[in-house]
Amino acid sequence: MAKETKKQEKKGGGSAGSEKLTSEGAVPAIVEATLARTGTRGEITQVRCKILQGKNRGKSMRRNVRGPVKKRDILMLRETEIESRRVMKRIKGGGSRD
Repeated sequence: MAKETKKQEKKGGGSAGSEKLTSEGAVPAIVEATLARTGTRGEITQVRCKILQGKNRGKSMRRNVRGPVKKRDILMLRETEIESRRVMKRIKGGGSRD
């Protein structure tokens, strides 16, 4: 009977990694603006977001997001120390070399 109760205790709601995210302290951040598209196929969106909780509360930082995102969405960030690099500007013009 002891084995059965242990199995029942293990079962719980949520996805496989949801306990890890909430227990280690995912930090909410609100999207202030979308800045650019990046990635080899443009599948990554660079956004500016403001951290709502934690030791970096109020800090505005640049992050890369995969998937659909728009202004005023809430992101759950695993870490708030590292900021994404700026997207490089494309070179305009294209004169021929002679």
